[in-house]
Amino acid sequence: MHGYQRRLLLLVFAGLFALSGASCPQFLQQYTNPPPRVLPPSPTLEQVIDVVNRNNSQIQSFSANNASITGSGFPALRASVAFQRQKRFRLRAETGLTGAEFDLGSNDELFWFWVRREQPPAMYYCRHDQFAASQARQTTPIQPEWLIQAMGVAEFDPGLPHQGPYALPNDRLEIRTVRETPDGPAMKITIIDGSQGWILEQHLFDARRQLIASSIAGNHRRDPLSGLIMPTVVQVNCPPAKFSMRIDLGNAQINRLSGNPAELWSMPSYPGTPFVNLADPNFQPPRAAAPAAVSARSQQLPAGWRRPTR
Repeated sequence: MHGYQRRLLLLVFAGLFALSGASCPQFLQQYTNPPPRVLPPSPTLEQVIDVVNRNNSQIQSFSANNASITGSGFPALRASVAFQRQKRFRLRAETGLTGAEFDLGSNDELFWFWVRREQPPAMYYCRHDQFAASQARQTTPIQPEWLIQAMGVAEFDPGLPHQGPYALPNDRLEIRTVRETPDGPAMKITIIDGSQGWILEQHLFDARRQLIASSIAGNHRRDPLSGLIMPTVVQVNCPPAKFSMRIDLGNAQINRLSGNPAELWSMPSYPGTPFVNLADPNFQPPRAAAPAAVSARSQQLPAGWRRPTR
């Protein structure tokens, strides 16, 4: 398999289409007239969670039919993206010459992905309730729901332990969240706009304190009909796969889905493509690439991190 197809496969296999790395350039939201502050100076953790969840919990769905994907190692691709709570997600990309290049989707029962140039061809799929115990998780210990959260619609679970907010330069706030996994406590670091409460970055570290994936979102836009806000650009980086990618959503429509729901949330069938169950005990996951050479600061957890108490 060529490097282009392998990197695509590693990314979709990880369920990380919307994640980006700490080494990626920051996006800057440009304002003619900056909006009034939503968060007070030096807010409490409860205030930050309330502002973030108030906007994001109202985003029940979105669709972007004129999206695009660009990155190192593969050509620019036209894309369509759709989401509907809780686990419904679809990302399809194509070129004008070859047609469909990949298809990544998730419904309430399972998730799937297909890469046109993968040899041998296959439609990989896995039930959500079988992922944690599957061979797929042994290679990539990240829940598929992460790809939805990283699109900028993540919420803070009040039932999880959080630390912060910690003040950062440029009016930003950092919140650290620990989640118990079969391998031990994993940490997620979320960077928030200190004025508007937008999620700017998400960084996920495993139990060994190694960076698995992260996302940087920018160019936040207020939907004119719903009044809700979400990013229109997401920069992608997955250090274990040495992969980076940029997704431009354009003018995504919030709480308005286009397309046939029955087709949108159904696993497709491509000619000559067998179905491969990632939860099959005999399945052998693709071998992951060696970790990218990144700085210790971007790959390691902060030196003073600790498991928060409730």
